[in-house]
Amino acid sequence: MASTSEERPVTGGSVRRLIWPTLLAALVFAALVSLGVWQLERLAWKEALIAAVAARSEAPPVAPPGPAQWAGLDFGNVDYLHVRVPGRFRAGEAHVFTDLPSPRGPLGGLGYWVVAPFETADGWIVLVNRGFVPEARKDPASRSAVPAGEVVLDGVVRGPEHPNMFTPAAEPGKNMWFVRDPATLGPALRVPADRLAPYTIDATASMTPADGLPQAGETRRIFPNNHLSYAMTWFGLAIALVCVYVAFAWSVVRGGNARPPRPR
Repeated sequence: MASTSEERPVTGGSVRRLIWPTLLAALVFAALVSLGVWQLERLAWKEALIAAVAARSEAPPVAPPGPAQWAGLDFGNVDYLHVRVPGRFRAGEAHVFTDLPSPRGPLGGLGYWVVAPFETADGWIVLVNRGFVPEARKDPASRSAVPAGEVVLDGVVRGPEHPNMFTPAAEPGKNMWFVRDPATLGPALRVPADRLAPYTIDATASMTPADGLPQAGETRRIFPNNHLSYAMTWFGLAIALVCVYVAFAWSVVRGGNARPPRPR
């Protein structure tokens, strides 16, 4: 009895059917692998950033950048720098709305950063985030007054914050702000622009007053680092694409090679 089917070599028709799918699959595969490699590069950058921030904030304190350095200041090199500077607090404070879900101190939740002008011994001024207060303690009369006389400020430098499309509008009449930007808060605190540092300083926990407010030492060092999982996702999609392509190509080749059964 004759065989009901026969296999023959790959036909030209099968090859032609695979040309465009192969090109498309190759392009998509290259794009997916490139995205995975890019995420690995971002992972290395983020880990280096986290290490640099930890080293700066935990290093012995240095003098903060003065007026001679402001023009070309690179915040990538000074953000989170541990600094110490003598001076005195000036009158007034701004309240920047915030949420402190994971406090280092006893208080957290919704509240405000208390930002006050600090005049250094050299005569220039920097805005200092003295720390966190709950919503119910926004009124300065409900907590310790700003330290009087000369003090030695210990803190970490923070670059200016900028609003985005989701940031609410400030309410100066209520002394309610939403970003710590010296260029915005300086005029509200009557600080001359030519003497105002372009950064702020977060007070360390040692600057917390005896009554606990404002609660200093709450500098946020949160750096989302999901780049490894993103890279694995892109590489996984690339592998899945290869599997789908192989299955498709095999079905095309088999379909093009099979002869219909011969009549008996």
